[in-house]
Amino acid sequence: MNLTDPIPLAYLALEWTIRLVMLVAVTSRRSPEEARTWLLFALFLPIPTFLFYLIAGQPKAPRWRRRRFAEGQILLARAARQIVHSRHCLRPAVSSHLESATRFVESLSRFPVLGGNAIHFLPDYEGVIDRLVEDIEQASDHVHVTTYIFADDASGDRIMSALLHAAKRGIDCRVLIDAMGSFSWASSVTRRLKSGGVAVARAFPVAFPGLGRVRADIRNHRKIVVIDGQVGYIGSQNVIDKKASSGLINKELVLRVEGPIVLELQAVFTADWFLERGEVLDRSQFFPHGRAKGKYAAQLLASGPEYPLAGAGPLVVALVHGARRSVTLTTPYFIPDESLLQALKTAAMRGVEVRIILSHASDSWLVGLAQRSYYGEFLSAGVAIYLYREGLLHAKHISIDDEIVLIGSLNLDMRSFYLNAEASLICYDRQVAVDLRMEQQRNLAVSDTLSLEAWRRRSFLATLAQNIARLFGPLL
Repeated sequence: MNLTDPIPLAYLALEWTIRLVMLVAVTSRRSPEEARTWLLFALFLPIPTFLFYLIAGQPKAPRWRRRRFAEGQILLARAARQIVHSRHCLRPAVSSHLESATRFVESLSRFPVLGGNAIHFLPDYEGVIDRLVEDIEQASDHVHVTTYIFADDASGDRIMSALLHAAKRGIDCRVLIDAMGSFSWASSVTRRLKSGGVAVARAFPVAFPGLGRVRADIRNHRKIVVIDGQVGYIGSQNVIDKKASSGLINKELVLRVEGPIVLELQAVFTADWFLERGEVLDRSQFFPHGRAKGKYAAQLLASGPEYPLAGAGPLVVALVHGARRSVTLTTPYFIPDESLLQALKTAAMRGVEVRIILSHASDSWLVGLAQRSYYGEFLSAGVAIYLYREGLLHAKHISIDDEIVLIGSLNLDMRSFYLNAEASLICYDRQVAVDLRMEQQRNLAVSDTLSLEAWRRRSFLATLAQNIARLFGPLL
């Protein structure tokens, strides 16, 4: 390269300008790990990195969306106050050592712990579809659905048919789908539902930067259904067939809930709907205050990129640090940030039984490689790792000391901690923990235990590939 040539000089100047701009830009990021990753790629590939950063890297949403989110939080706070002050939504007595957890969750997403809830585990994939269709068919006022994926397949057809029949009966039906997660089917699903009177909105619509849209990798990953303000669903299952296009069979866990906790699910749906459509859903029928339906204490954690604190990550870390006897984590995607990494290792080293249940298979080769790069550290610290061998264990749940249970859409990766809008139900009851332990045991029965000795025998090329993939971890 002739450095006296103005073209190479201009190119070098451009590259260094980009590096300096990136150095300033990424310091505003929430995650230090993510900032370091951006800077690493900017050092070696400045121009491609900068172009990708414009599409998927800028941490702030457009001004209009931040303003509407703030307005939506006012509505959410109002709904939370109404829930708290209802004579049927009484705060339950929880053990003194659990009170700090309930206060922490309330400070993150405004919602208090509520007693009087019925909670039913639905671990059967087709059984979830069957029960949901049945509940939609019995709806008397409204059906609200939020899902990351709404596919135009056999499972999607069943749900769409139920919604269309309900709308034909005069039921107020709304569906919120993620624009990217449902990208392959969004047009056909939206067209069919709208033709039958179902209102549909796409969360976080994707467009080129500068057109008033959010960055392409921020998604609404929640899976929530509310029917008549009386029945709710929350968990990991999308509206899509059990067998993925890759051939993997998805294993999920969904909770069907009744009682005051449904009002918290409803509040999150109405806030999300307002954020995407600007429509305030405040009919009294959306927030009916009925009597208790069960005996369980539960609390909703809504988290996302537009909250002052992302929420989910700090909560999980706090729960692990507070564990006294056991921690069991189940997730399909496990790329921990530094705080969770150290919390889990420290818990195992102080005598807490720490178990992580993952899948042998992965539907993302890069995520799978990055995830495996952590196995050696955890095994060396005494953390037990189990690999589910009957498909993709897509369920997402955590249990702490058989006293606290967290079930929902939250993956244990930096995308769920910092970028995605997630919803998790936290239960403070030993019976719910026992029910979850039974589900965990069923998963463990078809899982292989990974040993440190076997892991150390992997090839040099496999180790190298995993360590390189780990560099992408904060961006996955």
